[in-house]
Amino acid sequence: MATHHRVRAGAVLCGLGLVALGLSACQEGGPTRPVAPSRAESAAEAGGSAALIKAAKREGRLNTIALPRKWANYGELIDGFEKKYGIKVVIDHPNDHSQQEIEAMKRYRGQQRAPDVLDIGDSFAQSAARQNLLAPYRVAPFDQIPPEQKDTKARWYNNYGGYVSIGCDAARVRTCPDSFADLLRPEYKGLVSMYGQPTSAGSSFAAVYAAALANGGSFDDIQPGIDFFARLDKIGNYNRAAPDPAAIAKGKTPISIEWDYLNLAHIDQLRGTGVNWKVSIPFDGSFSQYYAQAINKDAPHPAAARLWEEYLFSPEGQNLRLVDYARPVLMAVMAKNGTLNKALAARLPTVEGTPQFPTESQLNKAVRTVRKNWPKAVGG
Repeated sequence: MATHHRVRAGAVLCGLGLVALGLSACQEGGPTRPVAPSRAESAAEAGGSAALIKAAKREGRLNTIALPRKWANYGELIDGFEKKYGIKVVIDHPNDHSQQEIEAMKRYRGQQRAPDVLDIGDSFAQSAARQNLLAPYRVAPFDQIPPEQKDTKARWYNNYGGYVSIGCDAARVRTCPDSFADLLRPEYKGLVSMYGQPTSAGSSFAAVYAAALANGGSFDDIQPGIDFFARLDKIGNYNRAAPDPAAIAKGKTPISIEWDYLNLAHIDQLRGTGVNWKVSIPFDGSFSQYYAQAINKDAPHPAAARLWEEYLFSPEGQNLRLVDYARPVLMAVMAKNGTLNKALAARLPTVEGTPQFPTESQLNKAVRTVRKNWPKAVGG
């Protein structure tokens, strides 16, 4: 978090040499006694960026969970963090979903294998915060993150996101769909898949929300989205296989409802396999959402956890998201201050209008509705 300083005798020394993250060891009014990383709510409280880095290196390890290397460029982010700080990043259950991350945090509480950090959908981040599972921590650019993209108490904050999209293998599907209405066509029998279940996965939860908007629903009413997938399942078009690159290459999931950054990344991943992957953002159900970062309140490596968040929100980390077509949450800020990689940003698909986001109460209501009605309407 940016801090403002009064110039006092001796205080000018506080910021010298602590430029790695653009942070200072001082609070307004002069230096204060650093607190332990596990209790630090900013790098400044931990003694400044140099002290935070030193403590994180001493820990030497960061426990993560549910971070596939091919999701929003986590592969390069992990490699970059390890190279920059010499801290080993351990990835547990890379293909788990948001709810499973929360369950792992509870299950391994107090153990060295517990996840230090989380990457979860908005609604799941809010749920974890309500359960008092998250540590408040303000990354350096916290004040620049849009208000609707963060918790006011800094227990979570969005880092990257995108739009619900429809991917399609034009080599196997004669006419690719570009709307939710199209997905009900009889020629798509057994072809339409999505990533995980909406009761546990943020991406499929967003797909249901988008389907609701396309079928007369609203941020206050997600039920039409559940009804849409129940109908898709009833006519035999819903395919429960996970649409990963291997499944797509084998022809198991020729149509996929996923985040646009995942579908767009498939184009690069599947080049040379014979797959002709096309991506469209459905015009009848445009829905955008971002993924939140959070720190386990009982993180076994609290300094590394805080340093990881600083890295993800640095210009380096935010630009690495763009490599795999994910929209960094600080994109507008970086465009203004000149730190945005314009060439990478120019590859993103153009979307009409300004994205709107459901409120916390609307999200909570939607989550309750999906958890109650999805199992009986669509099943597992």
